[in-house]
Amino acid sequence: MLRIIIRFITIVFLTVLTQVGGLIYLISILSFRRKTRKTRLVYFTLIYILTTYFIIPFIAPVFGREKIKNTDYLQPRSFFYTLTNRNYVTPELHKILTSVSERFEKKHNGIQVVYLDANFPFFNKFPLLPHLSHNDGKKIDLTLIYKDEKGKLTNRKQSISGYGVYEKPTRKEYNQIDVCKRKGNWQYDFPKYLTFGRINRDIKFSNQANKELINLFLQYNQMGKIFIEPHLKSRLRLNHSKIRFHGCQAVRHDDHIHLQLR
Repeated sequence: MLRIIIRFITIVFLTVLTQVGGLIYLISILSFRRKTRKTRLVYFTLIYILTTYFIIPFIAPVFGREKIKNTDYLQPRSFFYTLTNRNYVTPELHKILTSVSERFEKKHNGIQVVYLDANFPFFNKFPLLPHLSHNDGKKIDLTLIYKDEKGKLTNRKQSISGYGVYEKPTRKEYNQIDVCKRKGNWQYDFPKYLTFGRINRDIKFSNQANKELINLFLQYNQMGKIFIEPHLKSRLRLNHSKIRFHGCQAVRHDDHIHLQLR
């Protein structure tokens, strides 16, 4: 009974994390049940990697999504986002991402647009936790842009995951974070536990580069909403109606930029 419970929990965990991992794990158990535990683990790993990198990219377009093509100007924060199948978007969003990142890199030689969670490859409304809305191929999170101690833009980030290190409001700026937490929205600050380690403490948020990046996306009529914290919207003097507050039921957005199509 304990073995069954552990396997069930593993299937649920892998499904939540990767969408397809739970199914592949179940198949490996049923197909290689006479093998040792270590052998089954090896088979699962091989089948999962093969499926993720060589099979799913060819099936996803049937569901209206495609794998983000990594280039010299568009990259994931880490292999985690590709290994867990969180790097799928609609062709329309993919085209915009590619165009904006190429334009941004050409202006700022060598500076990449770096993405975090996008969407799973299959099925609308399948949740990509811990996000509330990344379930239709039309959403993606991007890291913030930073500058080094010399004031030059850098590809370095402040956390290993890309999430959880905040560009906090100053004393003179509106503090939406405190407002949401006072209302009882405990989860609003939760991504601070998802950094997987804080690094590069010497780099600083670039007002100019982040404003420029957001404005590039706003040039496309297909863009529906862009979420950042209200204090950053004010600081960057971004008055466009598509730049919205995401609501206290979500999590704070001063560690990343959320984009979504109409």
